[in-house]
Order: sequence, then C-alpha cells, then structure tokens
Amino acid sequence: MSIGNSPEDERPFEDERVEEDREEARPSIGRALQQARIAAGLTVDDISSATRVRMNIVHAIEADDFTACGGDVYARGHIRTLAKAVHLDPAPLLAQYGDEHGGRPAPTPAAPLFEAERIRPERRGPNWTAAMVAAIVAVIGFVGFTMFQGGDSGGEANVAEGSTPTTGGSASPTTKTKKPADPKPEASDSAIAAAPQDKVTVQVAAADGRSWIAAKDHNGRLIFDGVLKQGETKTFQDSSKVHLVLGDAGAIDLFVNGKKIKDDFQPGAVERLTYTKGDPEAG
Repeated sequence: MSIGNSPEDERPFEDERVEEDREEARPSIGRALQQARIAAGLTVDDISSATRVRMNIVHAIEADDFTACGGDVYARGHIRTLAKAVHLDPAPLLAQYGDEHGGRPAPTPAAPLFEAERIRPERRGPNWTAAMVAAIVAVIGFVGFTMFQGGDSGGEANVAEGSTPTTGGSASPTTKTKKPADPKPEASDSAIAAAPQDKVTVQVAAADGRSWIAAKDHNGRLIFDGVLKQGETKTFQDSSKVHLVLGDAGAIDLFVNGKKIKDDFQPGAVERLTYTKGDPEAG
C-alpha cells in the first residue's frame, strides 16, 4: 500500500503556484504609472509641473522606490496624485501598495496636501450685525448732511445729484446722471480682436471644466504653468511663436490672433500646440 501524498494534499501547492503566477503577471506600481504616463504623451517634467511632486520623487516611484516619499502616508498620497494625472484609477494601486507594504497606515494628526490645487476656504454666511450697523451709520450720515446743507447761510439750494430742486428759479436745473459701469469683457474672439499685428496672441478659456495649462515663448521659456479653473481665461503674447500644452484639451476654447480655433479635441486628451503670427494652425 502506497503511503505517498494523495492528489488532495497536492492541490494547495498548485493553488499557491497559480497565485504566484498571477502576482508576477501584474505590473508593479511604478511600472503601471510609467506606462500610463508614456501612453498619455507626458514627460516626467510635465507630471512634476502638473502635480507639484518633485521630479526625483516621480523617478523613484516609477522605479518602485518609495523611500524618498518620507513614509507610507506620503507614499500613498503621491501614488494617488500621480495616478489621477495619468488618468488611472488609484484604488487598485493603493490596494497593491497595502498588500506589499503591510496594509493601511495608522491615521495621522494632520493630513498633508497632495493635490496641486489648494483647498478652497469654507464659505461663511453674511454678517447681518455688521450690515445693520453700517446701514444705521449711513442713514445718520445722510440726515446730518441734509441738515447741514439746509442751514447754509448763503440761502442757496444745493441740489443732490440726480434730484429735482424744491426752490423756484428762472434757470432750469441740470440733472446729473451716473454713467453705467462698463461691462466685463467676455472670453470670446472680440476680446482679442485688437491684438497687435506684429505679435502672436493666444487666449485660452476653460469653458467646459478645469485643465492644466503650460505655455512657453519662442525661446522655450516657460511663461505659465498651472491649473485653469472653469470660467477662467489666460492670454499669452510673443513676438513670433507661442507653445501650449493642454492637460484636458476637451475643456478648452482657443482664440488665436482674434479668431476662434475650431477643433475636435476629446475630453481628457493631452494636446501640444504651436501658434505663430500667421493664420491659426496647430503645431
């Protein structure tokens, strides 16, 4: 009678080998981030500028070296930020990091700020007490001013701006009217229609959402690098050429030398464009 192991005894070892094969087939965290960045057409410099994560840390994370992050909490924050910048879901990467580095870390007293955009301050309600005090002071001041004007020794009737005098006279009074405030210019091609002919003028408007924008002049000097929130606009001018990198081109409207650029940019697409003093053309 054989006393060897039964087939049932060998199955756990086979399951372990299958699990090991799956682990080997799954790319590492750094490799997954690097492949997504390359697929998006972004350099390490682009990612560092968009996320405010230093270039040496980006290089280290893509090499699966997390010691430069300064701890598990910071490493998780950097992974989440870099994943969003290259359009990856950060949840699987964070779960993989937890499996490889001992699960979720203990909560910290103060969470660091990993997002490039600053947290907006909480809106407070109006201060009705201050508003009532200001209104009372304004009424008292107006009454005092009226009494002072009524007691003028010269006997002349001072006409308030925009009002009709109460005293009769042969000469008709002149009524002053306030000019309406000039409306704020809208982000359209008319706003840059008067652009100088000897320069190239590019206006970028975040019409359908926020987007990271980078702009350089003809010498390659960086003139803007930041996030453009929805509704905001930026205008760039150069003597001969303007280079643009749009992090989410589908959210952007472009106006070049007074003309709106008709494009078919897709949401989330990264576009690299160059414009000159001639007819608007994407470089």
